[in-house]
Amino acid sequence: MDRVVKVAAVQMEPVLLQKEHNLSRCLDAMHTTGRAGARLTVFPECALSGYVFSSLEEALPAAEPVPGPSTERIVAACRELRSYVVIGLLEQDGDRYYNAAALLGPAGLIGKHRKAHLPGVGIDRFLRPGDLPFAVYDTEVGKIGMAICWESCFPEHIRTLVLQGAEIVALPTNWPDRQVVRVIRDLLVPARAVENAVYLVAVDRVGDEGGITFMGGSRVVGTMGAVLAEAKGYEEDIIYAELNLADTQEKMGLLSQRRPDLYGLITQGTIRGSSASI
Repeated sequence: MDRVVKVAAVQMEPVLLQKEHNLSRCLDAMHTTGRAGARLTVFPECALSGYVFSSLEEALPAAEPVPGPSTERIVAACRELRSYVVIGLLEQDGDRYYNAAALLGPAGLIGKHRKAHLPGVGIDRFLRPGDLPFAVYDTEVGKIGMAICWESCFPEHIRTLVLQGAEIVALPTNWPDRQVVRVIRDLLVPARAVENAVYLVAVDRVGDEGGITFMGGSRVVGTMGAVLAEAKGYEEDIIYAELNLADTQEKMGLLSQRRPDLYGLITQGTIRGSSASI
């Protein structure tokens, strides 16, 4: 396995409900990043569907199973380009619907993540919380975990991936242009990287949809919290970075000093001093 891996982040503007259009643009971008030597390309959250739906019923035409028709076409491109992709989409599983991210490669679907932490925005208002364990997938381009947007606010999520050996965490996002979201992008994402000695590939969308402006500023963040590559604000862009996966071995010293015997409260559902439950 290569220890230095070139990754790409495709900051794009999906069109609501235009899945075929969005998929075609993703395939075109894959060929662009593949020609540039990227082995892993990450797309935004809900890249195939758009995000700001007014109801679940409105979104249903854009949802599909994983694996499904769209992921199979992406796999065919992965096979041609010998590359890997993480892409956000709406997943249908029977009568259940999830905000999902799929990890795809030349051999097919490698794994998927269903967004477990759902904010009260866009399609997330109408979906089921994710029900899959947080998993890490060992590929020829590194050990890859996934989180989606708001989940970067939960340190337990990224730490769970790192405890399973994650070297790269793909973070498809839809970041609205709000001050609190800028804090997440500019402070929390680097914090998740440095506190875990892991690479984060945080990929936003741009454009206006349903009264929300998405701000862009996608970034690849290194194991010491430094921004290795940053996309433009408010416009489509593709950025690249080379990741030295040997640097993630720093996490072993960090994790060896943990005291899980003192952390039990983290796993409890009730907040002390409050009647609220998580």
